[in-house]
Amino acid sequence: MGAFFFAGALHIQIQGPSVVDTSIERYADRQELHIVAHVTRDGRIQQAGFNEIKQTVDIETEQVETATGQGQAIHSGVRLGIYGPRQNAAIASENLDANVPGFVGASMPALHYGDRIRLWCKLRVPRNFRNPGAFDYQGYLADRGIAALGSAKIENVELLPGFSGGRFAQWRSRLHRSVVAKVNELWAPRDAALIDAMVIGEDAFLDRDTRVDFQRSGTYHVLVVSGMNVTILSFVVFWTLRRLRMSDIPATLLTVAFCVVYAFATDVGAPVWRATLMCAIYLGTRLLYRDRAMLNALAAAAMGLLVFDPRQLFTASFQMTFICVLIVAAIGIPMLQRTSQLQKRALMNWDSNDYAALLPPRVAQFRVELQLMAARIARFVGEKWSGRLVRSTTAFFLGAWELVFISAVLQLGLALPMAYYFHRATTIGLPSNLMVVPATQLTMPAAAAAVALGYISPWLAKVPVLLTAVALHVITRTVRGLGTLRLADLRVAMPSAVMITLAAGALVLAMYTARRRASIAALGLAAILAASLVLTFDPVTPRLHPGVLEMTSIDVGEGDSTLLITPQGRTLLIDAGGPIGPSGSQLDFGEDVVSPYLWTRGISRLDAVAITHGHSDHIGGMIAVLKNFRPKELWLGLLPPSRALETVISTAETLGIKVVRHWEGDQFDFGGATVDVLFPPHDWPVGSRPTNNDSMVLRVSFGNSAVLLEGDAEKQVERRVTALHHPSANLVKVGHHGSANATTQELVDSAKPEFAIISVGSGNSFGLPRIEILGRLANAGTRVYRTDVDGAVTFYLDGHSVTPSVAALHPQQ
Repeated sequence: MGAFFFAGALHIQIQGPSVVDTSIERYADRQELHIVAHVTRDGRIQQAGFNEIKQTVDIETEQVETATGQGQAIHSGVRLGIYGPRQNAAIASENLDANVPGFVGASMPALHYGDRIRLWCKLRVPRNFRNPGAFDYQGYLADRGIAALGSAKIENVELLPGFSGGRFAQWRSRLHRSVVAKVNELWAPRDAALIDAMVIGEDAFLDRDTRVDFQRSGTYHVLVVSGMNVTILSFVVFWTLRRLRMSDIPATLLTVAFCVVYAFATDVGAPVWRATLMCAIYLGTRLLYRDRAMLNALAAAAMGLLVFDPRQLFTASFQMTFICVLIVAAIGIPMLQRTSQLQKRALMNWDSNDYAALLPPRVAQFRVELQLMAARIARFVGEKWSGRLVRSTTAFFLGAWELVFISAVLQLGLALPMAYYFHRATTIGLPSNLMVVPATQLTMPAAAAAVALGYISPWLAKVPVLLTAVALHVITRTVRGLGTLRLADLRVAMPSAVMITLAAGALVLAMYTARRRASIAALGLAAILAASLVLTFDPVTPRLHPGVLEMTSIDVGEGDSTLLITPQGRTLLIDAGGPIGPSGSQLDFGEDVVSPYLWTRGISRLDAVAITHGHSDHIGGMIAVLKNFRPKELWLGLLPPSRALETVISTAETLGIKVVRHWEGDQFDFGGATVDVLFPPHDWPVGSRPTNNDSMVLRVSFGNSAVLLEGDAEKQVERRVTALHHPSANLVKVGHHGSANATTQELVDSAKPEFAIISVGSGNSFGLPRIEILGRLANAGTRVYRTDVDGAVTFYLDGHSVTPSVAALHPQQ
């Protein structure tokens, strides 16, 4: 242990911090750049909108030149999105001939590792959503050597002759690509997408709904190539080689070699290499005539990886894998050794009368009872078959018990990391995994055999293809069936430090007592059961400031989302962010941006949510918020024809959420704060589609302090609100993200705000907030905060004054 510690420390000093070449950032200003680069990661083509496709590819720049002719040799990583019309969606399976001058007029080909390209594109620096609890997207890209994000049109991309890169990596890329192509040749598209993810680690073809279904059912681990995949395949390979009468040493070496090639082909990274190292250690102990202790294999693999890359210790993947194997090895196996494993010994040496004397008394008695049963059954089927029937039936039920027990202990033990990292309660994980894991054990070797045989002849692959399809059908039916249960939607807030300590202590206690006598071991199991129940069903105390009205503008980029917490602790979320326009986004803003912030605050339920109007950047994340936080009420104003609004309302009704329409003149108490609805009136004309002037305008006050919330209201609405209601407010949420068509002088003169907050995306293409709006607010003496600069900003209204607070975030955030 000491040697490993010093080796790891030495490696850290030699390696130094992980540094990404950020030279490209000086050019990442969204201006046109002329770039020569080579591909470092194969492109993935997907639909980006109704009439557009997108290829995402990682490149390393070689030469960068601006539109003015200024150039520089720069070697920085860029994640590039190449866009083209949907009719060009055919995907080439091989590189285009190097003599082809460009892609104009051709279908969009998939760029491959080593391809050199010349293109015109726009770059921007990746940016995190600056909220507590937000995903560190910058860090995620930096770990992959990416310093900037880019976008280009297909007609501005030209393929150059030549190759740039390592031949070993090129071989891996070709192998990976070949397997993916073979999978898509043998199976239907939907099955192929699942097999790509489960077998080869290619998840680019999975849609978000499928991912969510597996997450909800607690079976997402089967979609991620990890230790389970390596374990299943290595077991099948080793078992097959031994059945072919191959001796231990070559069978072991070939199995380890297979695992190494598999890990190399998947290109998933640390999880697979970790499992491969553990497999090699575990199998290697057999050749040294040593006991195969899982804890020792786990420790050796973990320490080896930590010496190579100490940062793995802080990743969710490493911790989850480590805890899973630790639970099985330190709790599951000791428990089974005193129960089912003992009973299985009664089935061995069935025809030996002397063997029973070597067994513990209880096991010997169990063996005698089984033999008596076999003797009675022998009257009907004969002595040979009766023995086989009794032993196989007993072995089946003992194996089923082991599967149920291990699955249950894993679900209990993983309750803490699941709550901490994913804010999910593993409520239906046990029944789901009882069906999915055995089906996966069939899927993995059958799919691998089908792919291997498919290279020889598609006819030879038909049987394993059919077996794989049947197993996938069981998996998908289980996932969709159990995933639709309301219990599967149970989400939990960030556990408190005290709860984390208690849950970790319960897990340690269960490991410590697992090898003690039965009553003490049962105490350890009861401890992790109690901890998992508390994590699941005992709501976390929200992190609030009682006695004040709190307003937080959450950073959702170019959208809007505002959290209000009243003096009595009631919660109202106004809008939930979303993508701009109909093209959509890979993000679900409600699930990926708004919800993590609320969970970090300890909020697991909302009292109400409100939608100002039906534009996508305000309601795109609302469905996820409704499902995750189950508010009591949904507040709405005008309802122009809109499929998105209709979907939100139908979802709320399905979840039993009360839909409330609010109109101008409504005034009511909400948790110690007074809510005044200033717009819209009952007689306001409703258009054929949502517009900014549909926005519900609210004034929320506490004592002598108030906040004015405008949504995207423009001049027409602002002038009406000013003329009729003369609203005053210490704090104004600026209308329409600081556009010139809002924040009129009349409104500023009426409100006389001390503070203003603008929800706006960093470096947005609209040029917001407009300089004239900032000037108008500055002339009024208003201090302006912006989510693109300050991230999430919270204001506390105590009834007399307003106190702003900017979240203290990690420097990368």
